[in-house]
Amino acid sequence: MSTLLNGIAASNGYAIAKAYRLIEPDLSVSKQTIESPEEEASRFQKAVETSKSELQIIRDKAEKDLGADKAAIFDAHLLVVSDPELLGPIEEKIKSESINAEFALKDTADMFVAMFEQMDNEYMRERAADIRDVTKRILSHLLGVQIPNPNMIQEEVVIVAEDLTPSDTAQLNREYVRGFTTDVGGRTSHSAIMARSMEIPAVVGTKEATSTIQNGDMVIVDGLNGEVHINPTPELIQKYKEQAAAHELQKAEWSKLVNEKTVSADGHHVELAANIGTPKDLEGVVNNGGEGIGLYRTEFLYMGRDQLPTEDEQFEAYKAVLEGMEGKPVVVRTLDIGGDKELPYLNLPKEMNPFLGFRAIRLCLEEQDIFRTQLRALLRASKSGNLKIMFPMIATLGEFRQAKEILEEEKQKLVAEGTQVSDQIEVGIMVEIPSTAVMADTFAKEVDFFSIGTNDLIQYTMAADRMNERVSYLYQPYNPAILRLVKMVIVAAHKQGKWAGMCGEMAGDETAIPVLLGLGLDEFSMSATSILKARSLISKLSKADMESLAESVLAMDTNEAVREAVNKAIK
Repeated sequence: MSTLLNGIAASNGYAIAKAYRLIEPDLSVSKQTIESPEEEASRFQKAVETSKSELQIIRDKAEKDLGADKAAIFDAHLLVVSDPELLGPIEEKIKSESINAEFALKDTADMFVAMFEQMDNEYMRERAADIRDVTKRILSHLLGVQIPNPNMIQEEVVIVAEDLTPSDTAQLNREYVRGFTTDVGGRTSHSAIMARSMEIPAVVGTKEATSTIQNGDMVIVDGLNGEVHINPTPELIQKYKEQAAAHELQKAEWSKLVNEKTVSADGHHVELAANIGTPKDLEGVVNNGGEGIGLYRTEFLYMGRDQLPTEDEQFEAYKAVLEGMEGKPVVVRTLDIGGDKELPYLNLPKEMNPFLGFRAIRLCLEEQDIFRTQLRALLRASKSGNLKIMFPMIATLGEFRQAKEILEEEKQKLVAEGTQVSDQIEVGIMVEIPSTAVMADTFAKEVDFFSIGTNDLIQYTMAADRMNERVSYLYQPYNPAILRLVKMVIVAAHKQGKWAGMCGEMAGDETAIPVLLGLGLDEFSMSATSILKARSLISKLSKADMESLAESVLAMDTNEAVREAVNKAIK
């Protein structure tokens, strides 16, 4: 019988495929006495051999897809799984104490991990993590449970998870992952944003996907209506196949606008740019007619690895994007780590409220070696295209001045070394803190541009954590309070002859676009998949009419009233 789950529509489209649960299994063990130590030792050896073959496959795949440096992690794991210093004592323990392999493995491995973690040598401390990972793998085979590995998916699936971290999402194989659904999250959680940039349907915040969906269940993800159907009837599958085909036809219609400029019905041009996470996303930007990149989220270079990227690695990534955009503007946001984006290898202390804590520019101004390395890589790449640098989470003018000063120092050093650096780099800020929006007239005298980060601006203005579905009703992009802040920023920029863009999810929102056009927003940056739909919408709107609409909604009292007024005006 078909079961329906309701959640939040996070990424448009329809997916029909088998479920793949990306959930850590229970690996708890207890001590048991066994009859035949020889048989138990042989069962242990078999689990070791299976783990070895699995690691070899993962290692080869990592080298093919991600390069030799990423594969090196698994080389270390292969050494551990073949190490007699580790395996010998485990087998000895099974035989001498007549105990189960699971307990012998865990007990021995825990002892080695504790020993390595206490050493002064960083290399030896890293080996503790390798032992922990390998132990987990062998243990899963002994217990007969599966450790999920998104890299190993070889058929079309719908991913089911409690949540997906940015590094989880970055590992998903686009060839096989047709969509995903999670228990938690909202439209602006990172898993949702990544789903849109990967062009895969997603429904988040279902509360019970992981407790309801089993591995192999047939699942339909309806990313337009926020519905997940489990083990649907053949009739329902047929209905969704037809809807998916209609959706593809609509996309084909929009694709005719791929080489057009974005111009309103009365001839006003705005720029439609894309938000990206890695150089791989460039293809989507070009295919969807992006007029620039309004947000390059550089933190993805730092994730899913066990150490900071080098200056050269970063230089290559920035250069690839600048060259790929062939002179079109590329706005690169400097490292925005913290909040829900963690880097385990930085060992930052846990915070009570990470969204209001030590993150983004605050971290970069404190950890200047990390910041300076990134700025040098950006400056070196600047001759390859039209680079604009943007600092995130700026709360005070002092922070902006300090960040700009560090950028200037690194530029002078490079020039002194004989490295060519562009003289045309614009330097701007993300406006995502209400204090910055209120002070936009002061900031506008010193920055080259503003880009409004509405995901955070809304959560900070409404005092509502955007990752918490219990307060998701307060994520109100059309609330007049938000619209008034947006207007302040745009007016302040224009008064100083600067441009104002928006790189939050609101920029690609069909209800928000008419109002933003009326408020005079210059650049709308969104998931690449939203660009053609937005271009089609703007081509049907008159900017003069939208100015009147914007003026009227600023005086309204609720999010719902604004939504109704916009829908009525553009119908």
